[in-house]
Amino acid sequence: MPYTIEPIGLVQSPYKEKFAVPRQPRLAPNARARIQLLGAANSPEAVRGIEQFSHVWLLFLFDQNLAAGWKPTVRPPRLGGNERIGVFASRATFRPNGIGMSAVELKGVTQEGNQTWLELGSVDLVNNTPIIDIKPYIPYSDSLPNAQGGFAEKEPEVLRVIFSENAQLTLQRHPDYRNIQAVIEQVLGQDPRPAYKKNKPDNKEYAVHLFDWNVKFQVESDLSAPIDAINRNFIRVTSIQAF
Repeated sequence: MPYTIEPIGLVQSPYKEKFAVPRQPRLAPNARARIQLLGAANSPEAVRGIEQFSHVWLLFLFDQNLAAGWKPTVRPPRLGGNERIGVFASRATFRPNGIGMSAVELKGVTQEGNQTWLELGSVDLVNNTPIIDIKPYIPYSDSLPNAQGGFAEKEPEVLRVIFSENAQLTLQRHPDYRNIQAVIEQVLGQDPRPAYKKNKPDNKEYAVHLFDWNVKFQVESDLSAPIDAINRNFIRVTSIQAF
């Protein structure tokens, strides 16, 4: 029997496009977000008591991918983008019903006139992602210290990020530039390029839309680093322009 799901909220996040969104929540801790509750869910009564919880589960729609459909196997970036595994053994965004879930920090509840907002910590959601449900995170039940993480057992490697002189000067004109710079470092440090390019410097300049900025960057190799260094590559932010 088919069901219809209506979003109960929309996310407001720094990520204006899919490219460079962290592949898991909390990888960019300075990138705060918020949820605008909609319709009947837009009520202080609907979230009464939620502030007792430090974290919540967000169920959401991969709305930008729904039209593309899905396949039984996928190529996870953590496996280099070449090895195929079953879609249900992954967190791929192309799924049978296009539903995702994230555990995120709840910073609080705010009320602006008739609008109720949930203030969040770091999320892995594109701006305007539809939220279809919100549930409290319960540590004794949801935290499983002995769980095994399979091919994603280890945290992803983070590259060093440096800024060109012009990019740094542009950032410093913004009153909140320290936080914005931290977000850029946390996002780009994960090397958002396609998985097959991981740990491979190239001469191509990439661009990502964060906040209201167009951030351009390249992946380079530090030729002065020791040959046996774990990773000689780094991210260079070449320019930052306001939209």
